Amino acid sequence: MKSGKIAVIGAGPGGLAAAMELSANGYQVTVYEKQSYIGGRTSRIQLGEYRFDRGPTFFMMPHLLEEMFQAVNRSLYDYVELVELDPLYRLQFGEVHFSPTRSEQEMVERIEALFPGNGQGYLRFMQEEEKKFNRVAPLLQRPFSKLSDYVSRDVMLALPRLNAFGSVYDRLSRYFTDERLKYAFTFQAKYLGMSPWECPGTFTILAYLEHKFGLFHPIGGVNRICEAMAKVIGEYGGTIETSCGVKRVLCKNGKAVGVLLDNGERMEADHVIINADFANAMNQLFEPGELKKFTPARLAKKKYSCSTFMMYLGVNQEIQMPHHTILFADDYRENVHEMMTKKVLSQDASLYIHNPGIHDPSLAPDGKTALYALMPVPNLTADLNWEEQACRVKEAMLARMEKEPELAGLSGNIEEEMLITPLDWRNQYDVYEGATFNLAHTLDQMMLLRPHNRFEEVANCWLVGGGTHPGSGLPTIFESARISSRLLMAQDRSERIRVGVAPTDVTKQMEVAKWK
Repeated sequence: MKSGKIAVIGAGPGGLAAAMELSANGYQVTVYEKQSYIGGRTSRIQLGEYRFDRGPTFFMMPHLLEEMFQAVNRSLYDYVELVELDPLYRLQFGEVHFSPTRSEQEMVERIEALFPGNGQGYLRFMQEEEKKFNRVAPLLQRPFSKLSDYVSRDVMLALPRLNAFGSVYDRLSRYFTDERLKYAFTFQAKYLGMSPWECPGTFTILAYLEHKFGLFHPIGGVNRICEAMAKVIGEYGGTIETSCGVKRVLCKNGKAVGVLLDNGERMEADHVIINADFANAMNQLFEPGELKKFTPARLAKKKYSCSTFMMYLGVNQEIQMPHHTILFADDYRENVHEMMTKKVLSQDASLYIHNPGIHDPSLAPDGKTALYALMPVPNLTADLNWEEQACRVKEAMLARMEKEPELAGLSGNIEEEMLITPLDWRNQYDVYEGATFNLAHTLDQMMLLRPHNRFEEVANCWLVGGGTHPGSGLPTIFESARISSRLLMAQDRSERIRVGVAPTDVTKQMEVAKWK
């Protein structure tokens, strides 16, 4: 009998969620984070008196995260205050402004006012996508590690509704006739860093989830969710070591036995959980030649998401824009084609603007605004020199933003500024090829064909985050953590490893056979 020691590499949302569940169930958990802050791409940026989310700017389906907190005898709502957004966002197609809402009746009226004849298509979309989501959701809540995992009742029930062989755009064309309205329900493919003309039709559920369950803003920013999980980890005796990078996963006889820190210390562990960017971790955390499947050459052949150019602005004025605004390119399809296929910068690009201060005064001083702007761009496989392009892209974004009445004169009111380019994503934040949304969600990189939660090359090594099953996006990242941590605990129970006294009996909350 031995006590269970867990080393978690990376304090991103997946690593923190796994550490929270495992520490609450009696494990000795230490999270090692290279940066001086927690959260990874879901961390906070502080520029003088202004505070920003580094990456994700909204939260969906909080009930899923609340389930994880309840599983460790806590409530998310004791740590985080959530504000539901209505409208969800403002979508701008030239002079046409469309503000979707969760109210179905109101949505039908708004659609008919701007896109006549499409209201009933929206109702059909919501009805059919609900059926699909109910069939697909179970596949996102369990592991896929062997072919026999496909031979199950939930897979058989889901197959007729997966729509995996058409694209997101193709599926939306079944519901809507107006191109702008199709874009309003397909742009969510960008959350996966993919083109709606290439993203499998399964992912029309992303738009459905927004319209069904809503979008939420945590007061203080989405980073507050990571801080909440970190607090729970501490309450259960877990430790988070920031400014403490991991150089190697230590392996013996094909099994992970600990980690080698950047400072030279060797830390023993019964299990290692990797929450680092997947491809970067495979290239950096193992001795050359140790991995056979995920070699540098094979990783380079995989498909990756687009990147993002980020602009964080501390502005000396109040800005009365919606919480989320998307400015669509005049030719959106060509914009996406240039970015994803031609891998060039569009002269007419789409932009996303985040103005959370309209709901959250804690992010900037009175009379000022913490403004965030994002432009999807090619990842680093493109032939672009970002040291030369950064200034030009910034000026182009500002020029486009200043055409909006609420942002007139913006450039002259900027007090603080920070940029993140694809090169920065790679060099400063260890994101492979600057692909902000990780591995693409193509058919050959999903479920069994995506890296497994139980790492297939090294025993007692586990993966969490957007690079493993079920994929990118905060809800699915949290699911990856839940899958991996429960697989780990199931394995330990079968090996009779003592992990201390747990606050809850997880086995009562799941069918153990489902996880083995």
